[in-house]
Amino acid sequence: MKSLRSITTVDSLSKNDFLTHFKHPEVPVKFEHLTDDWPARKKWSIDYFKKVAGDRIVPLYDSQPSKNRKHQHAPAAQMPLADYLDRLQAGENDLRLFFYNILQEVPELTRDFDYPDIGLPFFRKLPVLFMGGTGAKVQMHYDIDLADIFLCHFGGKKKVMLFPPDQTPYMYKVPFSFSSLFDVNYRTPDIERYPALQYLQGYETELNHGDILYIPPGWWHYIEYEELSFSMALRAFPRRPKNLAIMLKNLLWTRSVEGLMRKTIGQAWNDRNEKRAVQNTHRYLAKHHTSPKG
Repeated sequence: MKSLRSITTVDSLSKNDFLTHFKHPEVPVKFEHLTDDWPARKKWSIDYFKKVAGDRIVPLYDSQPSKNRKHQHAPAAQMPLADYLDRLQAGENDLRLFFYNILQEVPELTRDFDYPDIGLPFFRKLPVLFMGGTGAKVQMHYDIDLADIFLCHFGGKKKVMLFPPDQTPYMYKVPFSFSSLFDVNYRTPDIERYPALQYLQGYETELNHGDILYIPPGWWHYIEYEELSFSMALRAFPRRPKNLAIMLKNLLWTRSVEGLMRKTIGQAWNDRNEKRAVQNTHRYLAKHHTSPKG
């Protein structure tokens, strides 16, 4: 890759400073002490989650790409949360808890955190939880709702790689999807096979217990669980007309077409889009850089 810069780290920020230096220019920032007075900073642990929600049946997702007619957002398994946490402690690193609505499923947990007074209109009905074991990875993607995200992290360490929307031409984006080609490895990129990766410019940081990472709208992110951990995302939906229009298109058109075509055509649809991800990216390289290899 061309460069990976460290994300700016701060103890805290005033509302005005956050809006001026990070929200409005859409630049990521990591807060180290914004959760200091949250009960979650002391309470959120494996034992605590087992106590308050261990009997809840949770949907789990694996790291494998969806094949044939399987919906790309279909869970790979379901089990009680306590059993899942036991598996994580035993070394499970493929199955992940993804986008689990805390307010709807475990409302008791909402007493453990607050919504920072930072100038973002957080949507308070959708605090969502993520969990994964040591070595788990989340495929490079961006969120279809183009929300401002506060990723509040607890437990062990987690690495996050971020790329702004203007890097999309180099990301091997799969058509009718919101993710990069599954085979692309962003940690150890294969430049011979995927030459566009040499032009990528992005950011990287490591999250520790209690940190909050601000992810601007539409930014690509790739996540590696260095240790068993859990994160909660607080979201502020777009209000700018352009981003709002893109969100509605993603939700009402792109996702619907993808689901319908995957269901009716199956693997041929998947193969077509994966092939076009490479073709589109290399076509861009041929126009804007030297001719790509491969």
